[in-house]
Amino acid sequence: MRLARHGKYAVEQVWDAAKGDQIPRFARDDSFFCHSEERSGEETGHTGGAPYHPYMRPLPARRLAGFGTTIFTEMTRLAALHGAINLAQGFPDFDGPDFVKEAAVAAIRAGRGQYARMTGIPEIHDALAAKYRRDYGLEYRAGDEITVTSGATEAIFATIQGISDPEDEIVLFEPYYDSYKASVLMAGAVPRFVTLEAPDWSFDVAAVERALTVRTRAILVNTPHNPTGKVFSQSELEAIARLCVERDLICITDEVYEHMVYEGRHVPMATLPGMRDRTITISSFGKTFSLTGWKIGWAMASPELSAAVRAAHQFITFATATPLQHGAACALSAGPEYYEELLAGYRARRDYLVAELARIGFAVRPPAGTYYVCADFRRFGFEDDVAFCRHLIENVGVAAIPPSAFYDRPAKGLGYVRFAFCKERRTLEAAVERLSSLSPPGRGSG
Repeated sequence: MRLARHGKYAVEQVWDAAKGDQIPRFARDDSFFCHSEERSGEETGHTGGAPYHPYMRPLPARRLAGFGTTIFTEMTRLAALHGAINLAQGFPDFDGPDFVKEAAVAAIRAGRGQYARMTGIPEIHDALAAKYRRDYGLEYRAGDEITVTSGATEAIFATIQGISDPEDEIVLFEPYYDSYKASVLMAGAVPRFVTLEAPDWSFDVAAVERALTVRTRAILVNTPHNPTGKVFSQSELEAIARLCVERDLICITDEVYEHMVYEGRHVPMATLPGMRDRTITISSFGKTFSLTGWKIGWAMASPELSAAVRAAHQFITFATATPLQHGAACALSAGPEYYEELLAGYRARRDYLVAELARIGFAVRPPAGTYYVCADFRRFGFEDDVAFCRHLIENVGVAAIPPSAFYDRPAKGLGYVRFAFCKERRTLEAAVERLSSLSPPGRGSG
């Protein structure tokens, strides 16, 4: 028997005759602790009742304690509790294409139910390589430069874990998708923030420069942007690219809404000079094909950057559902008519909802991309987005997202609310009917 120090514990290595191996067993070694009578209740968090057990620290772990439940989970829970129409969480209330589902069913029936290759099945690699060549003129080698993940969220997490050392810094644009900051902190890295300023969601390039330090490892760009609907212009992307090249930085791009651009055009960062081999391009299948629960994402990058992503990915999920990858590979072969129909449908929903929100009294601009619209609600006498969202759910019967949850400095986002319009027209019409009960102070309800 030997004792190995393990934090505040002693680990007793005990021989397991049945397995012929040593197994750890935590044992109390009082030399590692102050005696309980020497520690106050304030120090231990124990103020009476059952004896304090020194092995059990409060949960969750400190690095997770500040996150709480995601705002998407909380708003969806409240919507269900109050019977509210859910325009909060960004999932369609209609189904994806039959040809995609049939391809997954065929894979199941063909017995393709075992672990996939860690980086993704060959068929989806080939489909992704063809897609990026066709859509953007980008060449990625199947096998070496493509990594399939369980959704874009896992790709983001694996990327940040794979490229970051403790105390490295990652620049984020706020408001940000909430997993970004969590991924940075769980890597032991440090987030730095540049604010997109309402109402046009512009940013000062000088503010990006001020956010860069000798510790900066990467800049993360989400375009089209959730939650604002901003599409970064080519000049904005070129300014970021210039800083990445000058400072030898990695650029991580989240491009999951790449096929939902109504104004301007989507420019992948990797297409800009000097950026192909320093950009990790992340996107996914679920938003484009209205099958968000399938969780199929990917990271496109040079072999060196792909190796970093895979170093983390192999210990997060290792592989993504095999038959669903076959379905996604089939989907990615869709012709331009699919994307044209998708965009036309979302443009009509956007135009309808924006016009109705303006009629009701919101200050709102049409988003250039995504399927979200941010609306200023302060005409209704509220100044706090969380309070207004609770009012909407409990008294109006519509759920939305308070964007302050996506800011490091929540006060910057208090005046807006985010609605998702990835819904059937009848769902949007029912929500508009309920929202029409809102009335700005001094104006009677119609």
